[in-house]
Amino acid sequence: MRVGVLTGGGDCPGLNAVIRGIVRKGTQEYGYHFTGFRDGWRGPLEGDTVRLDIPAVRGILPRGGTILGSSRTNPLKVEGGADRVRRTLAEEDVDALIVIGGEDTLGVAAELYERHGIPCVGVPKTIDNDLSATDYTFGFDTAVNIATEAIDRLHTTAESHMRVLVVEVMGRHAGWIALHSGLAGGANVILIPERRFDIDQVCAWVESRFKIRYAPIVVVAEGAMPRQGDMVLKDGTLDAFGHVRLSGIGEWLAQQIEKRTGKEARTTVLGHVQRGGTPSAFDRWLATRFGLHAIDAVREGDFGTMVSLRGTGIVRVPIGDATARIKTVDPALYAEAEVFFG
Repeated sequence: MRVGVLTGGGDCPGLNAVIRGIVRKGTQEYGYHFTGFRDGWRGPLEGDTVRLDIPAVRGILPRGGTILGSSRTNPLKVEGGADRVRRTLAEEDVDALIVIGGEDTLGVAAELYERHGIPCVGVPKTIDNDLSATDYTFGFDTAVNIATEAIDRLHTTAESHMRVLVVEVMGRHAGWIALHSGLAGGANVILIPERRFDIDQVCAWVESRFKIRYAPIVVVAEGAMPRQGDMVLKDGTLDAFGHVRLSGIGEWLAQQIEKRTGKEARTTVLGHVQRGGTPSAFDRWLATRFGLHAIDAVREGDFGTMVSLRGTGIVRVPIGDATARIKTVDPALYAEAEVFFG
């Protein structure tokens, strides 16, 4: 049997660990052969492949990114895209496809399986931790650790200059990174996409900190929005899945705080730093387990499913369940963080 593997969407710490787990178990225990598709769905669209064997995955466990490359290519937006994918799989003698990605990448896998009969197994990947059918996605823990360390370092600069520091983290629809890193890093205000914020209230919290000679840290997710007005964007360009490219809320927020309070405010946008570099121990552990269970799903012919973390166990769920809705921050969890605002 020959199994295809691809990694789509944004790069993410732990992708290489998944690939390694799939290839090691599939080769050693099942005698399978593996074909890697380069740059996400572009690989099957264009027939761009690479051989995956045990030597190819040796030493990649601690490496960030993905040895297969990634992209936001959407084959369903290309004329005849599904047929081109099917034709490539046939030409490469690929019997099944393991798709490692987030909401968009797995959404394509679900449609290719349900409407076109292409045998797919999904693995959940996103630093945003916003896939509803799994407790955690790999990559999230690393992103939170990176953001928390940055917040820790920024505290000293804020205190030295007695200025407001706004930290913009990733999170389009869900504020998991902002919530976890903000709480862990001792932020004084945390703003998330799930709840529109009142700029006057934010400024009141900021001023309350200065009254006790403490320079505040404000953590804001890139998708957070003010109560009055729309999402703040640098530009309105869209990616292949129709998502507007975010960034800009941090700078807007700093300007508003400085204008309204008279306190100096600066912005740090963590951006791609959050998803680059060495994966944490937890993400290596989780990604490796996902890879092992994904190849088992292929072995058992359980296509149209995604491996998922439930508690400490790995289970399988329909891919459609994972992409049906976004997992957002529970208001009760946000209320816990609000204790420390201001």
